[in-house]
Amino acid sequence: MSDDVIKTDAVIVGAGPVGLFAVFELGLVDIKAHVIDILDRPGGQCAELYPEKPIYDVPGLTVVTGQELTDRLTEQIKPFGAEFHFSQRVESLDRFDGGGFTLTTDLGKTFECKVVVIAAGGGSFTPKRPPLPGIERYEDISVFYSVRKMENFKGRDVLIVGGGDSALDWTLNLQPVAKSLTLLHRRQDFRAAPASVQKMFDLVERGDVTFKLGQVTELHGEDGKLTSVTVKAPDGSSFEQKTEVMLPFFGLTMKLGPVANWGINLDENLIPVDTAKFETSEKGIFAIGDINTYPGKLKLILSGFHEAALMAQQAYHYVYPDKKLVFQYTTSSSSLQKKLGVK
Repeated sequence: MSDDVIKTDAVIVGAGPVGLFAVFELGLVDIKAHVIDILDRPGGQCAELYPEKPIYDVPGLTVVTGQELTDRLTEQIKPFGAEFHFSQRVESLDRFDGGGFTLTTDLGKTFECKVVVIAAGGGSFTPKRPPLPGIERYEDISVFYSVRKMENFKGRDVLIVGGGDSALDWTLNLQPVAKSLTLLHRRQDFRAAPASVQKMFDLVERGDVTFKLGQVTELHGEDGKLTSVTVKAPDGSSFEQKTEVMLPFFGLTMKLGPVANWGINLDENLIPVDTAKFETSEKGIFAIGDINTYPGKLKLILSGFHEAALMAQQAYHYVYPDKKLVFQYTTSSSSLQKKLGVK
């Protein structure tokens, strides 16, 4: 195996609120974690689908937005120094002799660990594909559903399609590196942060970004390389838009993804677990949060927090098989307070 294998105690698959809190619970029992997520930042559904939506049932917080909860959890786990690996997903999981696991992502990163914690919500986010004939031929060559590396778009004519936060964010971020950037949306109204929309129109006014109304109906090019697209305007007329790259941001759907091939027992795309350890049918692989199922399961963030706490107690026995775990409270344990940096 190559020298660049990342060795750690635990790998957490999913950086939503439950995955983030798992870092905290594992950290309290001295388990070091790496976190992998297909999105480009922490927060999972909370940050991606409803960052400004109020949540009213997180204990102790009268109301908190998805983004604010993500920010608070990120702050809470700082003492444990978890390392994050964004914009990639775990493609394969194998057990190796000695009781641990090898995981490989679609970006070629390899991890070795003692325990795996699946906190992937409803599964991995899969971008919605526009209903355009032959789009598959262009995917990953000139049509992209996410931005992995901004430099890939340097000096190129870029067309961004959509009116949500992702479309506006990438319009603002890619404008400085692209040769030209056009934002296409079917209407004048946006589902994005008003400040981002204003910044985009400021760039349009300066001539740095072009904004057009309409919907893509056809793609043109050869060997997967786009040369132009046909756009249907709101008045029913059509026009050609020259472009080398198209980024359609039409939202996300949830799919279980490669987890389905990991040899774990599944029940209608959910992972059955026991309610003492939240372990799957495979020893050392845990599932917490919305992706698991058990009698009486409630799909609530607070349920996932509870599951993370019990998961960490069992994970300790795999990471430290020769040690006895002494249960401690953060309110009274000086050693836990030291870990948390509490004075």
